[in-house]
Amino acid sequence: MSAGSVAVVVSEEIGLPSWDLYELSIPCTVFGKPQPDLADPWYDLRLCSTGEGPENAGSGLSLRTRYGLDDLVGADTVIVPSVPDPCVEEGAPLPQELITALRRAYDAGSRMVSLCTGAFALAEAGLLDGRRATAHWMHTALLAERYPKVQVDDSVLYVDDGDVLTSAGLTAGLDLCLHLVRRDLGARVANQLARRMVVPAHRPGGQAQFIEAPVPADDEGLVPVLDWARARLDRPLTVQDLAQRAAMSPRTFYRRLQAATGTTPLQWLLAQRLGRARILLESTDLPIEKIGEMSGLGTANNLRHHFLRHIGVSPSDYRRAFPRTTPVPSPSP
Repeated sequence: MSAGSVAVVVSEEIGLPSWDLYELSIPCTVFGKPQPDLADPWYDLRLCSTGEGPENAGSGLSLRTRYGLDDLVGADTVIVPSVPDPCVEEGAPLPQELITALRRAYDAGSRMVSLCTGAFALAEAGLLDGRRATAHWMHTALLAERYPKVQVDDSVLYVDDGDVLTSAGLTAGLDLCLHLVRRDLGARVANQLARRMVVPAHRPGGQAQFIEAPVPADDEGLVPVLDWARARLDRPLTVQDLAQRAAMSPRTFYRRLQAATGTTPLQWLLAQRLGRARILLESTDLPIEKIGEMSGLGTANNLRHHFLRHIGVSPSDYRRAFPRTTPVPSPSP
């Protein structure tokens, strides 16, 4: 199983405002640092520019690279981290050389990805026509106005449309990059990488951009009950059970969890159970029926239903895509 090559656009003409360095740092951190104990070889990362790299990348930094925009073609994944404010706010033209390179890369079979305002570059290249896409909520209205063929969704963290993926800004870009690792190398690798980065292992793309407050580590009302539920995913759990454990009314618990995570209690439980099932499929030879039981998703048919609906493949196809790389656990006594 190969992680593949990742080409990140750092166009000399575009440059980078200092706050956009965060978007650039995300793919560099996720794909650019080898993780030989998780997957070897890891991703092959390259920064691609029209020259040697922008002289001013913001915050007094300059970037140098030996890769040009021609090197986008042939990369397994192409990422556009962002575009400058004038191209978004004022409609200033993007470099034609960049747009041409993006089209050529897509035609050659690259998976195309944008973080935040990078969606404007993919849209200008025509790669978002007829597709659902997103960007930071501050810019989605302009994206929809300027590119009416794009189905802009301003309510999600990221959109996975197969070979073209877009994300909202800042930490949503990190969510999308970890989602790519999950697609490429499986849930176990993505979860381990997220743990090393001290970030949530998985926030579904459909989660809302607007979250009133994250769940703090010392939240005595939510964190303990969520940990308690994760340890009991194989058992029937209801909102009443969770609320009672949290010493709240069901209505209060529902509101608190939705404000903190952007999902309802039942959606949260389903996401946790799917995550457990994916890890079991990757790391054990257990039958599908047993994995359905252990993850709390019930029968094999129910497990298949949820996998097809939310992941897009059957459990058997998922297992073939991510063959077991860790020892099969010994049966419990």
